[in-house]
Amino acid sequence: MIRVLVADDQELIRAGLTALLRAAPDLEVVGEASDGHEAVQCAAATHPDVILMDIRMPGMDGIAATKRILADSLADGDASRTPQILILTTFDIDEYVYQALRAGASGFLLKQTPAKRLLSAIHTVAAGDVLLSPTSTQRLIEAFTLAPPEAPDHDTSQLFALTARELEIFTLVGQTLSNHDIAQKLCLSQATVKTHLNRAMSKLGLSSRAHVVATAYDCGLVTSRRPAG
Repeated sequence: MIRVLVADDQELIRAGLTALLRAAPDLEVVGEASDGHEAVQCAAATHPDVILMDIRMPGMDGIAATKRILADSLADGDASRTPQILILTTFDIDEYVYQALRAGASGFLLKQTPAKRLLSAIHTVAAGDVLLSPTSTQRLIEAFTLAPPEAPDHDTSQLFALTARELEIFTLVGQTLSNHDIAQKLCLSQATVKTHLNRAMSKLGLSSRAHVVATAYDCGLVTSRRPAG
């Protein structure tokens, strides 16, 4: 069973999502929240596997709640209990979405996403994969990194703690390559790639693959490319 927390300030949307999830045989709704503060409290109490997080809520918004939940989870020292967070948004290109990825969210979904895709997305991130396809990630990141990078929210001096191989793989993930593509490129097994990536993420305190992509841009390991012409 995949344990899911639903956070949305609109009661009708929250109720609809909850009803859909409860009808799925392998999903369990462990809580509901109407704002970021409630989401933080509920996440701490229920330890969900996946959180559906509305990006815009009164009081504490979805970005702040994502940061707080993931920071609290990392502070506990048990990575297995770190939830995967799917951001819900009305627009597919939204400045807040990029901020959410930098905060550690695992991806984003449009609120008008069909039910079948929503359920598939929950399974995708529950398995530890990023929801965004490479082209979607590239489009989103480039839209908000043509300006100079923002100051990262974490200590990038930890990059110096990465081994050469960890940094190499970290950078390739930042270029939105999959573990399979990286393994072929470097003549390594996918298990080895995953091990190096997990070690790099642990050293940097990152919680998702999407977080790696955003961090690689912020640190200058990957740069945006303007379209030709």
